[in-house]
Formats: sequence, C-alpha cells, structure tokens
Amino acid sequence: MKDNFFFKNLDFKQFIIKFLAVFAFLYFGTFFWIGFVAPGGYYSEFAAKHLDYVGAIKTSLLFGTKTLLSFFDIQTVEFKNHIIRFVNGKGVRIAYDCVGYGVYSFWIAFVVANKSSFTRKIKWIIIGLFLLWSVNVIRISLFLVSVNKNWEMPLGINHHDWFTIVAYAVIFLMIFAFDKNNNIQKINKSVSENPN
Repeated sequence: MKDNFFFKNLDFKQFIIKFLAVFAFLYFGTFFWIGFVAPGGYYSEFAAKHLDYVGAIKTSLLFGTKTLLSFFDIQTVEFKNHIIRFVNGKGVRIAYDCVGYGVYSFWIAFVVANKSSFTRKIKWIIIGLFLLWSVNVIRISLFLVSVNKNWEMPLGINHHDWFTIVAYAVIFLMIFAFDKNNNIQKINKSVSENPN
C-alpha cells in the first residue's frame, strides 16, 4: 500500500482531507441546522424566521417549478408547507430530502478542495449550484406533471433516485470542465511567466 501513488502524493491526500472535511461540515451541518428550523427538537424561532436557508431553497424550487411550468401553459398554485399543485389538480410537497443538499455539498466540497484562485472557486461554485438547482426544478416539474397525468416513472426508478443519477452525471461533467479549465489556466500562467 505504501508504494501506491495516491497514498504517496501529498496533493491528493490534502485534497481528500479537505474534500471530506468540507463535505461533512456542509452535509451534516445541514442536518443539524434543520433541527433548529423545523418545529420540535432543538427548534429556534429566531433561526426559523431569519436563518432558514433550507426553507429559502425550498421556496426557490417552488418558484422555479411554477415558472418553468408556466412556459408550458400549466397553471399551478402554492400552499403552506411548500406544496405546489396543478390548479384543480394534484400536488406535491417539497420536503427537506427534496432540496438536494447532498449534491450541493458534494460540489462545493470538490471545488473548495481543489487548487484554484478564490474568485474562480466562487464562480464555479455558483455555476454548479445553479445547474444542480435547475436539474432539481426540472425533476420537481416533471414529477408534478407525472402525478397529474398518471405517468409511471421510467424503469420503475423513483424521482429521488432519478434526480440523484442526473445530478451526479451533471457533477461529473462539471468536474471534467473544472479540471480542463484549471489546466488551461495553469498553462496560460506558465506561458505568461516564461514567454520564451
């Protein structure tokens, strides 16, 4: 095992440690935070009213779903507890496990753990989060349509699993683009520092 490249490479070790630390902080920190903002348990009224970022994501997903479906002349109505439904039709509730904080945490941890400038990391984090949020809006929209049209999920896979599959496919494409962009930046920096 000691001769293995991955275990000897200091950069790789640092990447893994940073990735796992950031991922654990974001992912498990979100579970902890949900305990503050959801009634019961360690509920904090102040946190629920002013610092509920998970609730804000749920609200943005409702808005995105409503907007996307309106492009197809599908009218929806929203209710308390993050429920959206067709007008005179069935609805779905956006629960905490629908938010996608696992894939958001993975993407942020990957970008933070890599070597790149602070501004480039922020740019890539924002792009990635927006793409993953968009995939989630499309998923919720399709699920709401399928519930109202009585469509079955393809291959018998539920919508949560479809979201996870598609979201990680998007993440791996973004990882490829991020690494390619980083390599181009390194080459450009090397050329500018050593023009001859």
